Amino acid sequence: MKLKNKVALVTGAAVGIGRATAIKMAQEGAHVVALDLNGEGLEKLRREIEALPGRVLPLVCDVSDEAAVNTAFAKAKETFGKIDILVNNAALWRSKTAFMDTPVEEWKRYLDVNVMSVVYCTRAALPDMLEEGYGRIINVASVAGVYGNAKMVHYSATKGALISMTRALAKEVSGKGVLVNCVSPGSVSPSEEDDLNYSQPSELSFMGRTGSTMENANLICFLASDDATYISGQNIQIDGCRKKQ
Repeated sequence: MKLKNKVALVTGAAVGIGRATAIKMAQEGAHVVALDLNGEGLEKLRREIEALPGRVLPLVCDVSDEAAVNTAFAKAKETFGKIDILVNNAALWRSKTAFMDTPVEEWKRYLDVNVMSVVYCTRAALPDMLEEGYGRIINVASVAGVYGNAKMVHYSATKGALISMTRALAKEVSGKGVLVNCVSPGSVSPSEEDDLNYSQPSELSFMGRTGSTMENANLICFLASDDATYISGQNIQIDGCRKKQ
């Protein structure tokens, strides 16, 4: 078990890549703090992890609310004593609207959830990681942040921000034992799909299919493990050899 006795906090943990990551990390022996607004999904995740080596602490939390984030992190530390791994996965994306038709308020909401939540969570986790001289931060971006997707300008902008934030923060903290990396998924299987290994046909990759949520979780868990001790400041695309748009 590559993450035995580590404590991992995963945002957006109730469905999709977040759920797969929480389960994979628990399989690898980590104790998981699972944050999401979806209380029903968190309860399902709790039942799924109960039989696994790691423990789980599900917390309903709006990660765009700094006070709520700080409260959740305090509860996590009270329960497990530390946070070794932070996976910033929570995000909004289900909007395909032309730039001029996208309301400013929607831009602000996307920035709050997709960018500021990462700021809040990282600020909450980083001081103790630096004090311990050990930490892993993995941000979940998107190929949209690399190439830019038409009619998803606000989403693309927020994911591009995460990639840049990853590279810049890594330069500040990698020499102090905290490794910061980013993963950028391409087309991913529907988050509502229970089967973590499910994929479906897709014309967006040369592999001809979507990536499963577990394939994405495997990469995240690799970066969180001690198999990746010389990797920091990187954005790794996991996209099935994507056809650029």
